[in-house]
Amino acid sequence: MVAAVFYHKADSGYKDLPAFHYHFPKQYLSRVQQVIGRPIVYYGPLSGQTGQFYWAAAIVTDVREDSYLSDHYYADLRGYIEFDRMVSNRENGGLERNFILPDGRVSPGRAVQAVRVISDEECEAILAAGLSERSPWPERYDAADIDGSEFDEPPQAPLERPLVEQLVNRRFRDIKFRQHVRIAYDRRCAFTGLRLINGQGRPEVEAAHIMPVEANGPDSVQNGIALSGTVHWMFDRGLLSLEDDFTILRSRQLNHDVSHLLRPDLKALVPDNPRLRPHPYYLDWHRTHRFKAA
Repeated sequence: MVAAVFYHKADSGYKDLPAFHYHFPKQYLSRVQQVIGRPIVYYGPLSGQTGQFYWAAAIVTDVREDSYLSDHYYADLRGYIEFDRMVSNRENGGLERNFILPDGRVSPGRAVQAVRVISDEECEAILAAGLSERSPWPERYDAADIDGSEFDEPPQAPLERPLVEQLVNRRFRDIKFRQHVRIAYDRRCAFTGLRLINGQGRPEVEAAHIMPVEANGPDSVQNGIALSGTVHWMFDRGLLSLEDDFTILRSRQLNHDVSHLLRPDLKALVPDNPRLRPHPYYLDWHRTHRFKAA
């Protein structure tokens, strides 16, 4: 079995939407076809950083022609998940075989390949480097999932299954999404500005999907926002939303004035790093399909 590395650069001329599809020229078609149903790892430069990094993974579901640009194709994806950290291409001497040469240089022949086929073992090593960090805070477990009281907080169990399999595990993905959003927002509710920590050290803030999972919304920080429980409930029901400039929108269907719950300037607190802020694509979806403006 094989996997692949997909090179992505945010300002390239390709029409990538990393959580949904990857755009590539015909010269890589046979390589991408090899990994239909298999995982891929995203790789490339990141804004504000020096070097090249592995930074996310997904699974290829299909390949289709670009109907507007000849000799170009899209790889459709599912299960997109961002890494806990940026993984340098030089980590441990290189996680891809023959990618980092003995003298420390990147192999010129492989560096220019936008799609590189790799082994399952290489893919697993990259996933392990990117997805094995534990949450800094205790996780919440439902009583049905564990023995003992619903208030018990067992430590995170070691990951025993291969990470390739974990990519499609909903529980694993929920934990990672919550971990990434809480870190990005420093455990603070974007709408209220409050950071509440319980007696066991667990943040009160929840990780909300802007485009929900049931609507094929990805587990991406750009499709997430940190919200307290009450605000999360109102956001999911379309009683609150966000403009692209992060102005908080209130539905006229709210039965009570909730101004006292929200930041006085009605501007959501978002991460300083633009890569971690809510993406206009998902905000537009929420305003169009969830928000009850009237």
